[in-house]
Amino acid sequence: MTNRKSLTMPAIRVANLQKSFKNLEAVHDVSFDVERGEVFALLGPNGAGKTTCIEILEGFLRRDSGEVQVLGVDPGSRQDQQWLRMRIGVVLQELAVESFFTVRQVLARNAGFYPAPRPIDEVIELVGLGEKADARVKRLSGGQQRRLDIGLGIIGRPELLFLDEPTTGLDPGARRTTWELIRTLAGEGTTVLLSSHYMDEVEALAKSVAVLRRGSVVASGPPASLGGRDRGQVTIRFTLPAGVAHSDLPVAPTRSNGTSIEIITTDEITVLNQITGWALQRKEALMGLDVTRTTLEDVYIALTHEESHEPEGATHD
Repeated sequence: MTNRKSLTMPAIRVANLQKSFKNLEAVHDVSFDVERGEVFALLGPNGAGKTTCIEILEGFLRRDSGEVQVLGVDPGSRQDQQWLRMRIGVVLQELAVESFFTVRQVLARNAGFYPAPRPIDEVIELVGLGEKADARVKRLSGGQQRRLDIGLGIIGRPELLFLDEPTTGLDPGARRTTWELIRTLAGEGTTVLLSSHYMDEVEALAKSVAVLRRGSVVASGPPASLGGRDRGQVTIRFTLPAGVAHSDLPVAPTRSNGTSIEIITTDEITVLNQITGWALQRKEALMGLDVTRTTLEDVYIALTHEESHEPEGATHD
């Protein structure tokens, strides 16, 4: 049995990962670390190599070259795969679940695969299926089935949880409930590798992200600073007070539409100080005052804009 690495080592370490399918290079020289207990988002459009990377990390696909360590072991090592299976949870975009079983039966069966599973009733409540515990899977809505998928992923108390588009098909309330569950798991020490096309979800949950394009990492780091968005332009918006002309403002508007004012700047502290100081001095109300920085979605689209579809011949995204 392989010696286990120290718990101070990253939960996932990927260095110079390569994988090709026939003449298609799906992953090229990919490197990133995922620290223990953090939520890490692996992003990219279809065809960028995301699924290939994740399947290698899960031990379902063999790499061509590079170093990969998951919880201190090589997921491609046959002698360690059973050990790893007991310590990871996987939530795919679609799981095959027997439709004639009840929610409780499906969870109970999967709980039997693990040495110390979470209590079944606890999992049912965590994923919000308390009223559907004895309902057959085929009677569940698409969103309820997605919650069951998540329940199956966490039943074994995984040290590392892979979440592939976990909130697809969920209504806004269920999405927020799932976000809280993910935060709770991370707070308990579970490492989460998240794949999502919802940038608000990534920004709400992830401590770090890596963006893939054409099989390579094109940007990585905290969502707040990805692509330099913490240093970019901001847009200040407000409604012009009644009786005030544009020329009365201490800073000239970049754009205006009637009483709607927009000021675009890279020095938001100074500009805000000028505008708010002016308003306070004149006792004017700045209705709808809002400061917006370049969004994570804007940065993501700029980084991946050439990949609008899956490359011809690709079998993994």
